[in-house]
Amino acid sequence: MRIALGIEYDGTDFYGWQRLKSEASVQTAVENALSRVAAHPVEISCAGRTDAGVHGRCQVVHFDTDAQRDMRGWVLGACSNLPDTVAVLWAQPVAAEFHARYAARSRRYRYHILNRPVRAALDARYVTWERLPLDAEVMHEAAQALLGEHDFGAFRALSCQAAHPRRTVLAVSVRRNGEQLFVEIEANAFLHHMVRNIVGSLLMIGRGERPISWVAELLAGCDRQVAGPTAPASGLTFLGPRYPSHWGLPAEVCMTEKSE
Repeated sequence: MRIALGIEYDGTDFYGWQRLKSEASVQTAVENALSRVAAHPVEISCAGRTDAGVHGRCQVVHFDTDAQRDMRGWVLGACSNLPDTVAVLWAQPVAAEFHARYAARSRRYRYHILNRPVRAALDARYVTWERLPLDAEVMHEAAQALLGEHDFGAFRALSCQAAHPRRTVLAVSVRRNGEQLFVEIEANAFLHHMVRNIVGSLLMIGRGERPISWVAELLAGCDRQVAGPTAPASGLTFLGPRYPSHWGLPAEVCMTEKSE
């Protein structure tokens, strides 16, 4: 049987999603918990790997097992064996052809900025602090240049292992709610550090250090050394992937009718 899970995690204390030899990873924590519930070794595949310090709102994974457990048992059993910073939100049987990574049609990220003179205390693990005033409307206008298919080499980490830098951004927005700014991006896929590098450039535009046209210029130039710095990991959350509705997954990870 193939089972899909929705997973939420605080990435602050992990060295990223991917299993590592010695450092703590979210994948290792989830596999260890599921292996105890299944009473056999479990390996999982995810919709999208996240870096050290990056959070997950609804990461989707799948695994195969012959263990007979009801879906509630997988959820509660896994949660009881996971650290407090990781939780399984739901479990659901899926077709053998389903793959958490390859079946996804898009991925969504949100970057959270606290924009005030004083640093965060309660939310310090989940935001990036910017003390200088930011113009969210200008940042939003500049970000619209990202829409569509482009070479995102200007926002690609040097360590990126992707075969090519072309990606398609489906939606992007920057909005303010009081002292909070939220940058949200949905794309078919992302390059290593792509969102954080985009945010680093948008912050420079929001502070008035670069013009609105700068994002378009960076895209055209494809030069990472010219773009803004990589924004901190703490403000970034992987909201989750989107799948065609025929897989029957929960609504939070399903595409809308218009987008299918």
